[in-house]
Amino acid sequence: MTYTLIRACPATAIPSGEEISLPSGVEVFVTQTLGGNVTVRTDRGLFRIAREYVDSIGGYVATESETAAASEEFSEAAIWDALRTCFDPEIPINIVDLGLVYDLAIEQLENQMHRVDVKMTLTAQGCGMGPVIAEDAREKIAALPTVEEAKVHIVWDPIWTPQMISEAGRLKLGLE
Repeated sequence: MTYTLIRACPATAIPSGEEISLPSGVEVFVTQTLGGNVTVRTDRGLFRIAREYVDSIGGYVATESETAAASEEFSEAAIWDALRTCFDPEIPINIVDLGLVYDLAIEQLENQMHRVDVKMTLTAQGCGMGPVIAEDAREKIAALPTVEEAKVHIVWDPIWTPQMISEAGRLKLGLE
C-alpha cells in the first residue's frame, strides 16, 4: 500500500545500512511490516523506518502484533520470543528462523538482574544492515524485565548457509 510521509524521518538505506533522512511528502510503498519496523520502497530505493518513526507515515496504522510489548517475566523463552520479533528488512523471516542466532548466554548478576549475550551472524558478510539488525535485537532484549545489560555480537564462524533456516522458515519461504 502507498502512503505519504507527513514529516521528514530518519531511515536506513537497504542494503547499505546508510542512515539518511526521507523528506516530508515522499511517497512510500510499504513492503514489509515485521517486528515493529517498516520496510518501504520509494523512487530512491528500499529503506527501513524504525518503529519509533513509523508515525511519520501518514495514514499508516501499526497492528497490535507489530507493536507487541515485551514479555512481563524474564526467562530464556522470553529472550527467544524477543529475538523472533527481529527481522532482516529484505526477508520476511525472523532472525531465529533464518538460523542467524548461534548462541545465547544468560548470566544472573548479584543484584538479581541479568546480563544477556547473543552471538549471531548475517546472511552475507558485506550486509550493511548487520549493525542495524543486531541493535534491534539488543534493544528488544534490553527491554525485557530484569535485563541490566544486553550485548549482541556479530560472528562469522560458522558461515551462514540456507540449510540453517528452520523448517518453519523454509515453509514460509516456499523452500519445502
